[in-house]
Amino acid sequence: MKLIQENPYRIAGILANASAREIQSQKGKITAYAKVGKQVKSELDFPFLISIERELITVEKAFAAIQQPKEMIEYSLFWFLKTNSFDETALSHLINGDKDKALEIWDKVTLDKEITSKNFSCFNNIGTLNLLGSTKTELKEGIEEKLKLIESNCFKDFVSSVVGEAYVVEKQKQLDYFVTAILNQLNGKFSNSETLQLFEKCNDQTRKFIADKFTEEPLHKIETAIESAKKKRNQSKIDAYKFGTNLYNDTKYYLEELKLILGINDLKYKLIADNLAKEIMQCGIDYFNQSQEQDSIEDYLENAMRLNKLADSIAVGKLTKDKAKDHITTLEEMRDRELSQAIEVLSFVRDAFEKNKAEITARAKEQELSLNLGGSINWKKVNELINKSLNWTNVINLVQEAIPKKI
Repeated sequence: MKLIQENPYRIAGILANASAREIQSQKGKITAYAKVGKQVKSELDFPFLISIERELITVEKAFAAIQQPKEMIEYSLFWFLKTNSFDETALSHLINGDKDKALEIWDKVTLDKEITSKNFSCFNNIGTLNLLGSTKTELKEGIEEKLKLIESNCFKDFVSSVVGEAYVVEKQKQLDYFVTAILNQLNGKFSNSETLQLFEKCNDQTRKFIADKFTEEPLHKIETAIESAKKKRNQSKIDAYKFGTNLYNDTKYYLEELKLILGINDLKYKLIADNLAKEIMQCGIDYFNQSQEQDSIEDYLENAMRLNKLADSIAVGKLTKDKAKDHITTLEEMRDRELSQAIEVLSFVRDAFEKNKAEITARAKEQELSLNLGGSINWKKVNELINKSLNWTNVINLVQEAIPKKI
């Protein structure tokens, strides 16, 4: 983690709770060496950390960064302190490159233990060490240890050890800083849901702070997509089915992301989901109405129904869901009515044909009886008369008007 590897305290080669005299002494020494191009080694250049070059500009920036109390506290959260014998022993193991032994020592005084004025530095130090770990489990443990320290009543002891008793820190602002710093360091290393799991033990206010950070982008993406679809729909209602479909496809990932972060019952999620559903519904309505006016050859009824079903799957609020369901019911009734009308027309054509067939056949049989001595009826001609008894061009036109283009 860069915040640790390139920490100003590390570059300065001092612990985070070094005294003002120690800081000035180290600054004079390390700066003097850097000016003549010589490197100063520190016992805190632990073997498991990446190597650093202490050039003059780097050294000057490091000491400048730890001049003010606020920055001193912020950087100290990502470095080590020594306030007791446990720290002294564990740090000696780190100096020798034995990271596991140091973890073992700090574990004994932190695992399942409350933070006190005697072990607060141990929580900070084991947290820093875990943040340097390569696994998600180590990172999660490091974050939890730091959060526990900041939220504890003994955080004031931590602050006092770094900058003195006169400086007072607002815990929530410090939590917000820490969370922001960690998120910036992760920078997409994990999925949003995985990252949120790292902070699952934080307080409600911090959780909200994290949620706001994670939801800012997806909310903006969805809101922008809705406005774009609305503008396009108003310009070309006949293409509204395409706009509504694209809107759904372009936002479904972001909406799912919001659902994972906020939960379906969150007011912010409900609002954006319902706004998205309403626009998709309106695309369906405008498209359907315009298609009817232009006698579209597309299956506009089914397309409009598809958009309303998408809207229903997205909507959360009762009013929005009820509206989508009402539209679906209306469209289904219209489809059923079209089918019923088509069936009635086909039944009418069939009945008319059967009636004509019966009448023509009856007359032919009467004539055949009267001609029984002088010849017989040409039934081929009779069948031709039956087939021509209806104007099939008119029948076809009637059926085409009555039957939906797609069923």
